[in-house]
Amino acid sequence: MAPPGGKRMKGVQIYRPFIYGTTARPFNDTDNPKPPGVPADHTHSWQVFVKGIEDTDIFYWLRRVQFKLHESIPNHLRTLDADTIIREIDKSNNNNATTGNKKQQAAAAAAAAQNPNSNQNQNQQQQRAFVVNETGWGEFEITIKLYYDSRSGEKPQTLYHHLRLHPYGRTEDEKEAMRSGGEIVAWNYEEQLFNEPFEDFYHVLTTGAHDKGTKPPPLPASSGGGKGKGQGGGGKGGGNKAAQQQQQASSSSAAADGSGSGGGVGGDVKERSAMIPQSNKPGQPFSRDTEALEIKRLREAGEKVHQMVLEMNKSIKDKEAELTRLKAENAAPLPPAGAGAASSSSSATAATKKNATTTATTASGASTAAGTDNAATSSAAPASAAPASTTTTAAV
Repeated sequence: MAPPGGKRMKGVQIYRPFIYGTTARPFNDTDNPKPPGVPADHTHSWQVFVKGIEDTDIFYWLRRVQFKLHESIPNHLRTLDADTIIREIDKSNNNNATTGNKKQQAAAAAAAAQNPNSNQNQNQQQQRAFVVNETGWGEFEITIKLYYDSRSGEKPQTLYHHLRLHPYGRTEDEKEAMRSGGEIVAWNYEEQLFNEPFEDFYHVLTTGAHDKGTKPPPLPASSGGGKGKGQGGGGKGGGNKAAQQQQQASSSSAAADGSGSGGGVGGDVKERSAMIPQSNKPGQPFSRDTEALEIKRLREAGEKVHQMVLEMNKSIKDKEAELTRLKAENAAPLPPAGAGAASSSSSATAATKKNATTTATTASGASTAAGTDNAATSSAAPASAAPASTTTTAAV
């Protein structure tokens, strides 16, 4: 990659809108018959693409796109180069010019305008975009790698997109609308932001804006390495740079108020600009009206979430108050200070007295019983004592 020219434009950001996604159609016998050689288990034809808003040119800043398909697909890594596509377009245009059949070309253009979903119009879209056409039966994730103009000095960026073959949506009505339309459209609007671009690439992005269908004006001389008039004093606020910034500001202003070439066939979007169409058109679902509806939907969703948060906070406060009340009702009254120790002492004294009485009673009963037994023994003792004494005396 050639080194970028000039210095970076400090504090400058430039964006360019583009669309990427997939379009799938089920095979049928009427408007989408299965081509010869397609495997029997393939149920859909589909395409994945990267293109400009309203099919405007993006080749001046995006030079190559690589699509990584499912590994089961032959040649699953597809790389498309802008120069190759441009040569094919020029070759096709030259062939059409040599035939001289302008009436057929005008009829084809009119048919494409009336039916933007026709195959002829799809071919025209392919000429203005990076497109891969395939057939299959299953959905999978596609990796899309973007390679920018070498003058940008930017590294490739990667996008991921899920191939849709079957109707989808948040509601059944959305699914049914997609099913009745005959196409499964999964498109994404994106804006490529170039932050502080190099001077040469800034020059490419901000010059050459023109109406669709017309030839671009010749580009002025490149800013080169940033030297020349107005680059002194630290390189800030130079005359050439100021003129370029003024041009970019006017271009951004035109994009903001929707001005352009008018509402003719070319629409209100200029080539090589950041302009967005004011309203939707067949086959072009992204516009400022779409943006306004999306902003409204996000605002309504934000208000709904805010209301849910308020209700949740109120519910939490009510539950905390209920919990405090229940704790107060179930809590036992606490005795006064010192009462617990006195009560314990009294209980201990009463228990001691009771034990003493029991002991005394038990001892008295035992003594009485013992006295009775001893008395009985003593009364019986003399009867046996005399012989003993006699025997003793006799022995003596």
